[in-house]
Amino acid sequence: MKAAYYTGNKTFAIESVQPVAPGEGEVQVSVAYCGICGTDLHVFHGVMDARVGTHRVIGHEMSGKIAAIGQKVHGLEIGDPVVIRPLAACGACPACQRGHTHICQNLKFLGLDTDGAFQQAWTVPAHTIHKIPADLSIEHAALIEPVAVACHDVRRARLIAGEDALVIGGGPIGMLIAMVAGHVGAKVTVSEVNAHRLGLAQSLGFATLNPKEVNVAEKIYAQTADKGADVIFEVSGTQAGVDTMTEAAATRCRIVMVAIHGTKPTVDLFKFFWREIELFGARVYEAEDYEEAIKLVASGAIDCNSIITDVRPLEKITDAFQALSGNALAMKSLIKCS
Repeated sequence: MKAAYYTGNKTFAIESVQPVAPGEGEVQVSVAYCGICGTDLHVFHGVMDARVGTHRVIGHEMSGKIAAIGQKVHGLEIGDPVVIRPLAACGACPACQRGHTHICQNLKFLGLDTDGAFQQAWTVPAHTIHKIPADLSIEHAALIEPVAVACHDVRRARLIAGEDALVIGGGPIGMLIAMVAGHVGAKVTVSEVNAHRLGLAQSLGFATLNPKEVNVAEKIYAQTADKGADVIFEVSGTQAGVDTMTEAAATRCRIVMVAIHGTKPTVDLFKFFWREIELFGARVYEAEDYEEAIKLVASGAIDCNSIITDVRPLEKITDAFQALSGNALAMKSLIKCS
């Protein structure tokens, strides 16, 4: 079979390798599609070489079908269409003992700490498998992982119908958060500087604000009768986004920190005191978020076609990463693995 190995210096090498036969408690999946995420791009640009090395199959936003099943695996059959929740917890640390295995203190992320899905067959622990409906587009199913991220973020926010939600940052995750929040019944506004992404948000029915042109906090207060946003998702990863999240917050606003900030931002803690604001961290997802994501994608609540920018074959993976890097018009690129 073919596998794409990240080899450093913004390159991948396509190699012929033997598929890994599933051992006890494992399943081999024939990978159909795998999406390129922001973390994958960081790997491509050499930022994570100390973690992943320079001979690693990365990728985790995948869909496919079961090709082989190891011993002591139950409830799965060859040919089942599936997605994979790429987390391997230790099961023994304090976080795991409290039931928070998705933020295990020794968590291994499949596709970063182990080989991943940019290959034609991927062998994984059976507990990572989620079956999907047979009639669900296998291409659209490759978006279930990032949709699960959005589901987890919205669930952390305790968002309910009728609330005013502000999404700061309209990239792929921000746009998916907006869709999930809209499905819940929130009144969603997306703050974004990229004109293409603003247009996409508008086409999906969301109110939009460009912080280069307006004061976002003032506009949020104006459109909410001087109340502010009930829930805010910070997805931009910028100091300006962090400033906006406190400025636009309603009394007892719930703020969810989605973005990974490379440097420590300055936060207006006085606003947290004065308005009794709550701040939540949100990292990856839990099993229930995956199941919710599957339902939303299968029902059409997520506009998958608006998120998928292009699809390229495994042999063109380096071209796909190069084309996606710094592309202001791109959202999500998929690699067709088999």
